[in-house]
Amino acid sequence: MCASVVCCVVAAGWSVCVQVGLDGWVGVCCHRKAATAGSWLMCVGSLRLLLWVFGVFNVFGVPHFAAAIGDVCYHRVCVGAHLQVTELNNTSISNVPPVSCIVSDGTMSFTLKVSQDFSIPIVYFWTHSACGLTGYFHYSHLLQRGIIPLKDESDLTNGYLDKIMDWIPGMRDVRLKDLPSFVRTTDPNDFMINYAIGELESSYKVSAAILNTFDAFEQEVLDAIKYELTPPLPPIYTIGPLQLLSKPVSESALDSIGSNLWKEEIESLEWLNSKEPNSVVYVNFGSITVMTSHQLIEFAWGLANSKHSFLWVIRPDIVSGDSAILPPEFITETKERSLLVSWCPQEQVLNHPSIGGFLTHCGWNSILESVCAGVPMMCWPFFAEQQTNCRYLCTKWGMGMEIDNNVKRDEIESLVKELMQGDKGMEMKMRSKEWKKSAQEATAPGGSSYLNLDKLIDKMLLSSFTANISVQKK
Repeated sequence: MCASVVCCVVAAGWSVCVQVGLDGWVGVCCHRKAATAGSWLMCVGSLRLLLWVFGVFNVFGVPHFAAAIGDVCYHRVCVGAHLQVTELNNTSISNVPPVSCIVSDGTMSFTLKVSQDFSIPIVYFWTHSACGLTGYFHYSHLLQRGIIPLKDESDLTNGYLDKIMDWIPGMRDVRLKDLPSFVRTTDPNDFMINYAIGELESSYKVSAAILNTFDAFEQEVLDAIKYELTPPLPPIYTIGPLQLLSKPVSESALDSIGSNLWKEEIESLEWLNSKEPNSVVYVNFGSITVMTSHQLIEFAWGLANSKHSFLWVIRPDIVSGDSAILPPEFITETKERSLLVSWCPQEQVLNHPSIGGFLTHCGWNSILESVCAGVPMMCWPFFAEQQTNCRYLCTKWGMGMEIDNNVKRDEIESLVKELMQGDKGMEMKMRSKEWKKSAQEATAPGGSSYLNLDKLIDKMLLSSFTANISVQKK
């Protein structure tokens, strides 16, 4: 598990502790019902606020959230979380109201013990897709049925992973290889399998859970999570896509906050301004995906041979155990129609009119940002639930085309051309626009995610605050 920090958010007489993992982000919601008084870490008035965080809040002295994965991936702060709440709830030394609720990353179950010790409601924030989460919930069933662990490594290539998992509720036509990638193990005591099972077992003990998705996007699998798991889970609130719920907040109010692991380069936006609408392929494999030097070269020449313009984010460490070095002839060939950067403001890039497609690793944040921008995707999943996300993009949502793991330049060239100018690409763009509209409707006043956030605030936060006031009066 990666490190984490505890943040206390204070508004209108109640406090919420948010346990934030460094391996994902979480949104802190300032709701219009509760933000009419009091002070927040960032005072932006009485509108909804989704304060994006990744890593340590810059109120703790860190100017941005850029981080090196190798420096943060270790386990700590279990005791710290308990001490933080102890201090905040000590009215003799704290000038904020007692903590009313804990919002925790769903993979940090030690926060459950904190909530139990202080008799405070706890809400798990699952940062996965609902389809990916369903896959994790069925790890124990896969073990019970003898489907995993694999008998030996030959099962990785002999067709065994193509087995249909039609018994998993809400996941029709999903294959074993489409489930979160930790199933590809021959170890009966695999750490990640056991870790996932253990963390999810704690989910049955929390007060509620949040998912960053919207009902129309994952309805079938959401129904399965809510109604077909045994024992049943606590109430689940879908309040995504969170980036759309944050739109009422002034952009300038959040200018100093980033949510990326790497420092951004804004030259990409200036370069995009010089390109025609729907003419550029955006390529970004996320913060931690790595590949071989051979795969990098195949991607490069596939993009070059497509003759389309592209903006490619290449991290210095994207090649496993080596530097990301591209052939000089590739640079010469593409210099008039390409821009290579180490990072960029992805949400702004995806919403730029010149972007016509997105080559992605299928991380959930990237997918939602692409959905909100109405941009179709080429999919090369790396690990975890990215495989599940890819399957749904390509077969359920009609927004994606999958790239074979054994990357070949000819396939990349063909898929880029199809995405940018082919009939299937046109269909994907239409479906992407439809999903963009659905996401906007879900987060607009009266939409499913908007109303679910209302319910979450009413039932979890305001009710907890009222209960605390009653106790204090006694």
